[in-house]
Amino acid sequence: MMVAHGLTTGLLFLLVGVLYARRHTREMADYGGIAARVPVTTALFLIATLGSIGLPGLNGFVGEFLILGGVFQVKVAWAAIAATGMILGAIYLLTLVQKVFWGPETVPANRALTDINGWELAGAFPLIVLIVLLGVFPRPLLTLVDGSVQTLQRVGTPAAAARLEAHVLPPPRPEAAR
Repeated sequence: MMVAHGLTTGLLFLLVGVLYARRHTREMADYGGIAARVPVTTALFLIATLGSIGLPGLNGFVGEFLILGGVFQVKVAWAAIAATGMILGAIYLLTLVQKVFWGPETVPANRALTDINGWELAGAFPLIVLIVLLGVFPRPLLTLVDGSVQTLQRVGTPAAAARLEAHVLPPPRPEAAR
């Protein structure tokens, strides 16, 4: 989930920067109806948004599914709270996309907007590829963290947890050094 969040958020910041470079404003009210003027930027923004909200086939889905599945096994109430937060986040992001890219074009300055250029697209392209690739084929990334997950799953007793903590945390400092 942290990798997915880094990719989608990175792409969203890049695309907000693209729009800011052209209009010098980050206010949603200063946009609206720009999808026809910047179709590639719109498509990339939509992919990043859908990845961020966890659409199946994009990177956010894998992390959200694994997190909710794990939390559900421990406490259903916490899973319900987490799912509610995810739903509210999706509503926020989809509302943002709707207000910025669709709807009536009411701001005359938006008529001069230009779409993402080649250099900006070169920065966005690897992020798009990873967002889709990790959504369709997450196994390589999951394999990287498998050893840590297996270790944490073996920690089922207080004694095992104490042994793991002794290896993870630095040794306590003597009182005199404080």
